[in-house]
Amino acid sequence: MDAQGAPLMLSVSGARGIVGKTMTAEVAAAYGAAFGSFLRSTTGKARPRVVVGLDGRISGPPLAAAAIGGLTATGCDVIDIGVAMTPTVGVMIGHHRADGGLTVTASHNPIEWNGIKCLDGNGLAPPPAIAKEIVDRFRERRIDWCGPLQTGRVERDGGAARVHVDRVLANVDVASIRARTFTVVLDSVNGSGCTGGRMLLEELGCRVEHIFGEPTGIFGHVPEPLVENLVDLANATRNAKGAACGFAQDPDADRLAIVDEAGRFIGEECTLVLAALRMLQRTGGGALAANLSTSRMIDDVAARFSGSHVVRTAVGEANVVAGLRPANGILGGEGNGGVIFPPVCWVRDSLSAMALVLELLAHEGKTLSQLVAALPRYAMVKRKMELAAVGGMAAVAPALAKVKAAFANERVSDVDGVRIDFADGWVHLRASNTEPIVRVIAEAPDAARANALCDACARAAGI
Repeated sequence: MDAQGAPLMLSVSGARGIVGKTMTAEVAAAYGAAFGSFLRSTTGKARPRVVVGLDGRISGPPLAAAAIGGLTATGCDVIDIGVAMTPTVGVMIGHHRADGGLTVTASHNPIEWNGIKCLDGNGLAPPPAIAKEIVDRFRERRIDWCGPLQTGRVERDGGAARVHVDRVLANVDVASIRARTFTVVLDSVNGSGCTGGRMLLEELGCRVEHIFGEPTGIFGHVPEPLVENLVDLANATRNAKGAACGFAQDPDADRLAIVDEAGRFIGEECTLVLAALRMLQRTGGGALAANLSTSRMIDDVAARFSGSHVVRTAVGEANVVAGLRPANGILGGEGNGGVIFPPVCWVRDSLSAMALVLELLAHEGKTLSQLVAALPRYAMVKRKMELAAVGGMAAVAPALAKVKAAFANERVSDVDGVRIDFADGWVHLRASNTEPIVRVIAEAPDAARANALCDACARAAGI
């Protein structure tokens, strides 16, 4: 990723940019003020309450302070929970009966990035129309500054991790997990998941080996939880006596990647599938939701349970929730290791994912590698290209139109970019919401076919 030339990314996922260049204190203050103005306008309250957290990266405190300044300057009262996982912000919105939440985070992006993400009064990522309204207010600087006697106040709450962990514990089979006294290696990448991640695992009776477990904000490795970045976790799990698995969080702890007892990376797509399998076992069936770039494994697992189905949505947490809620779904998420467990919060949550995977291990009495071996397996290829290298954002729409025309005889979805489904696989072409890149993702029974689908899509698109 060419971070130096990256623009300020504004999308359904909020704002992300390069610290000191496109993401500055001025930007954070204006975004916070735009969100505060939006809340005053839509809630009708003179003093909306907003929970604010940050993901622990070292650039976060001045940006969070600026965002809080923007919120209070538009009349919002702020509950500052400090360094906190993004899902913890969602939990604390309900806990404090707040009108919304704001977290300073760039999720999995490298350390030179930071950003701002907003949540609504239900702890949900705003749907696209609402996200657009907040972004438009920011772009146009439509801000309703308050007078000197209406300035909002700030209070601190240092107990957010405890509240979040307790919510997870109330919604899983704690006794069965504790009975197994699992040994687990946890990689928190020196981010916001350090405190809550360890607290949860210890409450579940696990022996925890914690690597990159100090919340310094200086990441111990490239933060996106992909196989090439988790060498230390793989080695630590392989060498830990009797380890059941290794868990990897990203900086804001909304994603979870897993290695098995031998230190083998099982693929970020498996996190959601394992959690869904446990929920389907519990309930006997139900609706699930996943985005269009998520593996067919979840459809295959759902097919084992009568009456179950998967609602497919555009990429982005808000879109998955928008598909999950009307279906009264039991679980949702994305193939990047993001699991949305509604009883806990409507945000992707690594703590919920860890607990459900451990519950599955306890219930089945098998090793993680045995459980993964029993899942349907596909080869998935994920490619990304710099947006500038393919002609910029202006080139995306013509490329999508070319792909639709080239594969008009196949099953085509244009809900988000273009996804083409074939009898033996699928390919999805779309521009990222959070990085200046274009993604091409394909899945098929083997890597050769998946690569061929990527190649065919790229040729048709002219990129």
